Amino acid sequence: MHPRFRDSVAFASPAPRRLQTWLARLRPEPVGIDAREGWRAVAGAALGLLFAAVFSRALAASGPASAWLVAPLGASAVLVFGLPASPLAQPWAVLAGNTVSALVGIACVHLVPDPAVAACAAVALSIALMLRLRCLHPPGGAAALLMVVTHTTRFQAALFPVLLNSVLLVLVGILYNSFTGRPYPRAPAAPPGLRPVGGRRFTEADLDVALAHYNQVVDISRADLQELLEHAEMAATRRRLGALSCAEVMSHAPVSVQFGTPLRDAWDTMRARRIKALPVVDRADRLVGIVTLADFVRLADAGPGGGLGSRLRGALRASGLTHGERPEVVGQVMTRSVRVASAERPLADLLPVFAEDGHHHIPIVDGERRLVGMITQTDLVRALYRQAP
Repeated sequence: MHPRFRDSVAFASPAPRRLQTWLARLRPEPVGIDAREGWRAVAGAALGLLFAAVFSRALAASGPASAWLVAPLGASAVLVFGLPASPLAQPWAVLAGNTVSALVGIACVHLVPDPAVAACAAVALSIALMLRLRCLHPPGGAAALLMVVTHTTRFQAALFPVLLNSVLLVLVGILYNSFTGRPYPRAPAAPPGLRPVGGRRFTEADLDVALAHYNQVVDISRADLQELLEHAEMAATRRRLGALSCAEVMSHAPVSVQFGTPLRDAWDTMRARRIKALPVVDRADRLVGIVTLADFVRLADAGPGGGLGSRLRGALRASGLTHGERPEVVGQVMTRSVRVASAERPLADLLPVFAEDGHHHIPIVDGERRLVGMITQTDLVRALYRQAP
């Protein structure tokens, strides 16, 4: 190929590539839900619309369907049942968004003679009011437009059917979404601060800065966005750790004691093995508790005056009595509520437990709660070091 011709081809080639890139934006993204969630939304929308339509028709007693059921309610149903976590689908957004927009549409019918201009004004003003009143709801724009194209002049139409339809739909949405495991309405977001989000590398203030920089309406609540980012970080951690399980990291055949082990024996075992926790098991090796260094410190703090060492020695000294108020065996001072994990569990699942909950030892048990191993912070750090690139 002639050099001059080759240069002209190279010069012209970016334009088709830009067109191809732009056309690729038109390709729809995957919805991101499974079939079960899809059918849950379908059934909810059907029930919500059926209830609103039947009740409103009974109240109207007569007249065409347009007199007791408004078309924007179908769009509201998509949001309430298909996107119940969205800020655009919350009860205040549905009720106020539809009603205020309908009032704006009716007012434009009275004030603007030209239907085309009235339609534009109604939708634009309804958006402005919904933003101001914190009730942005996309079907509200349709409600405003509907009032104009049907030349509705009665302001009562904003109450019936618009408001009543919306109230009935929201009532079904509250019951159905809550019953099917989708909290509705969503709890308000906590006030921003400098607390790390779930112990991750970003804080709530960082999240607020990112949202302010984005400067667009985000169709997801702030709390759900936090949870989504935390899940993404956990997925990345699992990917970096691979398929590493607790069984590959844990200390096998850990030292343990029984409920009736004297406190002195347990303390001597911890000192000799240089460990800070002992699992407590029954005769079948089933985990019943754990005794840690902190338990012995609390025991010493409850003793009479003196230094910590002397108080601890006094607490560990056997009284020789068959009955007494002073603890003498492990079962009397151990922690009964123990966080455990199975040997098959991914190691990445334990990272938040160590990093956020303050745990230093996690007993590993089998299906019958028999002790099979122990994971300590040292084991976890060693595993992370081996997996580091």
